[in-house]
Amino acid sequence: MPTVRDVLAVKGQSLQTIDSQASVLDATRKMNQHKIGALVVMEDGRVSGIFTERDVLTRVIAEELPPGAVPVGNVMTRDVICCGLDDDLDEVSAIMKSHRVRHVPVCERNGRLRGIVSIGDVNAQYASNAEQTIHFLNDYIYGRV
Repeated sequence: MPTVRDVLAVKGQSLQTIDSQASVLDATRKMNQHKIGALVVMEDGRVSGIFTERDVLTRVIAEELPPGAVPVGNVMTRDVICCGLDDDLDEVSAIMKSHRVRHVPVCERNGRLRGIVSIGDVNAQYASNAEQTIHFLNDYIYGRV
């Protein structure tokens, strides 16, 4: 079964973070620049939250707050669900589904941030595995194994 480590090996461990005192405007510009849907919010070198597109819509736009004046820390999601490098991808997918989240930071036991896994990463891994299985079965059926 694939693990989070397998996903990060393909995706890479490049990760975008932001300080909790940065403005929402700065955060959304960074998200747009990197074409990502979430930033891990850091305070004193530790994960303190996650700021997502959903946070922008529900806590900034819907509340008519000025993005340039509101700190990310005021509108981020504080209850961050993290996973580990060796966690099974099916378990991470189930967590995403049950908690209705699309991004899960990857942390080591000591709290060090190692990456982030998105629902897109999970789906890409599943699609790749399905493609490999189809190719193998096709070769098996036609005697090429």
